[in-house]
Amino acid sequence: MDWKLPLNPAGGRLIKISSLIAFTLTWFADFALLARGPDPFGSPTAWLPVIVTGPLIGLLALGMPRSADLAKRVTGAVTISLTVTVWSLIEPPTLHWWGALETCGLLFLTVHTTAHAWRPGRATAYTLALVAAILALPLRSRSWGAFLAGGYVLTIALAICIVIGCAIRALEVRRERAVHDVRQAERLALARDLHDLIAHHMTGIIVQANAALTIQATAPDKVDPILRTIARSGTETLESMRRLVHVLREDKHPALRPGDLLTELADLVSAHTAAGSDTPARLEVTAAARTALLSPEIELTVQRLVQEALTNIRRHAPGARTTVHLDADRAWLHVTVTNTAPPHKAAAPAGGRGGFGLLGLRERVEALDGTVRAGALPHGGWEVHAAVPLAAPAANAFRDDQPKR
Repeated sequence: MDWKLPLNPAGGRLIKISSLIAFTLTWFADFALLARGPDPFGSPTAWLPVIVTGPLIGLLALGMPRSADLAKRVTGAVTISLTVTVWSLIEPPTLHWWGALETCGLLFLTVHTTAHAWRPGRATAYTLALVAAILALPLRSRSWGAFLAGGYVLTIALAICIVIGCAIRALEVRRERAVHDVRQAERLALARDLHDLIAHHMTGIIVQANAALTIQATAPDKVDPILRTIARSGTETLESMRRLVHVLREDKHPALRPGDLLTELADLVSAHTAAGSDTPARLEVTAAARTALLSPEIELTVQRLVQEALTNIRRHAPGARTTVHLDADRAWLHVTVTNTAPPHKAAAPAGGRGGFGLLGLRERVEALDGTVRAGALPHGGWEVHAAVPLAAPAANAFRDDQPKR
C-alpha cells in the first residue's frame, strides 16, 4: 500500500496489521464454508478459490510482492480470477461458493486502482477489468438465482469501493496541490529575501567604489584595501545570486534587512518562554557556532526555522521543555530544536494539524544546499534538525584566486 495519506508511521502500521488480520479471518471463514460441503475436495474448482486463488489475490492486494507494481498486480489478480471462473463453467456444477478472500482482494484492488495516480484512460481500463472479474464471480455457482443475488451485492460493494478510491485520489490531488502551492510561496519568499539582501550588498559596493574614485588621486595607497572589500562583497553577492536560479520575485513586499542572528534567536526563545509560564525554553550556542561566518541568507533561514519550530511546539506540545542548539564544524552549521513530551495532551490547535510550515522550511533550506529532518523522539518529544553548508570566506577565496608572486 503506497498511498500518500497524511498518516503518521504508527497509523500506517496499524492499517497494515488490521488488513492482514482481516484477510486472515476471511480465509478461515472460507475454510469453514468449504468444510461444510458434502465433498469439499471432489472437484478442483471447489477448493481452488479457497486454497490457491484467494491467498494469491489477497497477497497481491496487500502488495506483498515488493518487486511488482500495481499494474502487474492488478493484471495478475484479474487473470487468475477469470481463469478460475472460466474453468468453473467447464467443470460439473459442484461449486456453491466462490471465495470471500478472493472477493475482498479484488475489491481492495479496485479501491487501490481508482485511488492511484494514473492517467484517466489507464485507470478506467484497469478498473473495468476488475469490475468484470468481480461481477463474473457468481457465475461459478452456475445458478441464475445466485448470479442475480450475488451480482446485486457485488455491484453495491463495487460502487462503494470506487467512491472510496475516488475520494482518496481527490484527497491526494488536493494535498499535492497544497504542497506545490507551499513550495512556490516559499520560493517567492526566498527570492524576495535574497533580493533585498543583494540590494544591500550592491549599495555597499557602489559606496565603496565612489570612495575609491574620490581618494584615488590623493591617497592611492588606500585604494587597494577598498578594492579588496569590493571584491569580497561582489563574491558574496554572486553566491546569493546563484541561489536565485529558478526562483521568481513577487512585488509589493516590504524590504528585509539582515540582523544579528544570535540576538534574534535569543529574542525568539525569550518570547517563547514569555508566551506562558509552562513553556520553558533555552538557547545553547557553541563557540564554533559563535565564530562561524554566516551569509545573510543563512542567518535568515536559521531564524525562520527556529521561529517555525517554536510556533509548532506552542501549538502541539504546550508545556514541553524546549532547547535550541547551534553548533558548527568546518563545513556545516547545525541547528537543532528539541522539545520533551508535553505534560498533558494538547487540544486540537486552531486550523487543525495539517499545516505545511516544515515543508516550506525544507524548501528554503534545500535552496541553500542544506538538509532538514523532523521526527519523534523515543521519550515522546520531537526534534527538528537542519544542516546548512558554510561557504568559504570570500576574502580567502579572493586571495586564493590571486596569482602567486
